[in-house]
Amino acid sequence: MELTLLGTGAPDGLPRPECPCAACATARGPRARAATALLVDDALLLDLTPGAVFAAARAGHSLTGVRQVLLTHPHDGPAMELPAGLPPAARVPDGQELTLISGHRIRAVPMDAPGTGYEVTAPEGERLLYMPPGAAPAGLADRVGQPYEMVVGDVTGRPDAVARLRAVEAIGPATEVIAVHIDHDAPPGPELDRRLAASGARTVPDGTTLVVGDYQSVPDVPRRTLVTGGARSGKSVEAERRLETFPEVVYVATGGGRDGDAEWAARIGLHRERRPAAWRTEETCELAQLLESDGPPLLIDCLSLWLTDAMDRVDAWSDTAWANGGETALWERIAELVGAVRGTRRTVVAVTNEVGSGVVPATASGRRFRDELGRLNAAIADECEHVLLVVAGQAVTLRG
Repeated sequence: MELTLLGTGAPDGLPRPECPCAACATARGPRARAATALLVDDALLLDLTPGAVFAAARAGHSLTGVRQVLLTHPHDGPAMELPAGLPPAARVPDGQELTLISGHRIRAVPMDAPGTGYEVTAPEGERLLYMPPGAAPAGLADRVGQPYEMVVGDVTGRPDAVARLRAVEAIGPATEVIAVHIDHDAPPGPELDRRLAASGARTVPDGTTLVVGDYQSVPDVPRRTLVTGGARSGKSVEAERRLETFPEVVYVATGGGRDGDAEWAARIGLHRERRPAAWRTEETCELAQLLESDGPPLLIDCLSLWLTDAMDRVDAWSDTAWANGGETALWERIAELVGAVRGTRRTVVAVTNEVGSGVVPATASGRRFRDELGRLNAAIADECEHVLLVVAGQAVTLRG
């Protein structure tokens, strides 16, 4: 089954008309995207968009052989004129199926937002799932059978759609996930590619033709990632974003609770509100045990609070205790953690603080914490395939 993406942008396209934002200002030339529309084997058109005839021609295809035009989402604005020779556009009721004269079978998949998704099965058996913008599948069974060969949908706007499909094994290790409906809230250029790769997905330029079921190298999701940055840099958001397409995640909170601290409680509350409801939280500093066990991905937030706990245990704030074995005891615990990161089989994203670029602490204990955190960060980074520095909300790749 051959799939041509006549457009890959949001319904208003990218750049949006008359929009002054930075993303729209840079969406020029090859970065510009027309509204998403899919041409399947020159026989089925999914979503009718302005300029579809010319987009097909630029991609080396014609719409003269299209037997069915299906819409996936409500269209705002004036009605579009149907190009000559195309059948009337329609939507299939949820759960119903139709078969084209070409042999393609189409099933309407219910969504949790206005619109309809379509599962397209080729005469040879390859399966494609296409989802409308801002939508995820609704009412999925525990298992849906064989994984799709390709899934096309709003990965940037609804990453939980990918998580839901992975949870029921509709997306498997060999499924090609293509991000479409790209809007101006998605990062431009290489940053979009990096963010999608962390989800095992990718995007392609308008006019690209793909073969559904043809083997493609699925983006390799880094198994161990360290995210570092200064205070309020956006590092926790970046770490959470890297795991938002996974159906199960264990969020490891190393800070615990602080009785009577309203500010700390407010911070914890904001973190919990951001996280998907399916994520499970564990408040612990026993990281080595979690890393050595099997299970879903871990998001550790953060290593600096873990180090605070480790230094508390050896009374590292006391010069006497530090000189009389405290330093050795601390590094034994750090070596245990580093070894667990090296040997873990789980997907891990760890957050830490970058404290070596600010004001020199006024106390000896403060300088000791800064120094030990710098050494800990370096040791953990050595064991990670991917290391990111977040500055002003922007992620800079240091490794991977």
